Amino acid sequence: MRCPEAEVLPQPTGGSCCAGAGSPSAYFLEMNARIQDEHPVTEAVTGLDLVAEQLAVTEGRPLPFRQADVSFMGHALECRINAEDWTHGFRPSPGTVTETVWPLGDGIRIGTHLQADTNVPPYYDSQLAKLIVHGRDRADALARLRATLTRCAVEGVSTNIPLIQEVLA
Repeated sequence: MRCPEAEVLPQPTGGSCCAGAGSPSAYFLEMNARIQDEHPVTEAVTGLDLVAEQLAVTEGRPLPFRQADVSFMGHALECRINAEDWTHGFRPSPGTVTETVWPLGDGIRIGTHLQADTNVPPYYDSQLAKLIVHGRDRADALARLRATLTRCAVEGVSTNIPLIQEVLA
């Protein structure tokens, strides 16, 4: 979809243009000159490296593909692992992480800064990690997410991993 409002910018950006869906007319909603936080989900189902593409565009290079060339393969899910005690009203769980275990494997992507001896302060966003899984279809992705969560471990602070597991049960 073309975004005429974006065309008034003095130079190309690596941003994303969001427009209303399901309407015969496209209405401009926003222009983000940054990568979306959920971009790993899109990368998983398209096989594209959106960060590299955004950097290339901001350097003035053309995209090496057209929208029509982008295809979607499978299903991807993301869950955010937070330092919070969901059994007590999602109370923040600051402290020092003593151990982390992040599973590796096909269709699994972990985005985190967390490792043993990381201090989790009470003053900021409680997000510790983003877990993205990709599967052949939704059922496969859900099975992979359930299996991956059973292999994740964060010790020293409470997390919402048990809550996510309960929701997916």
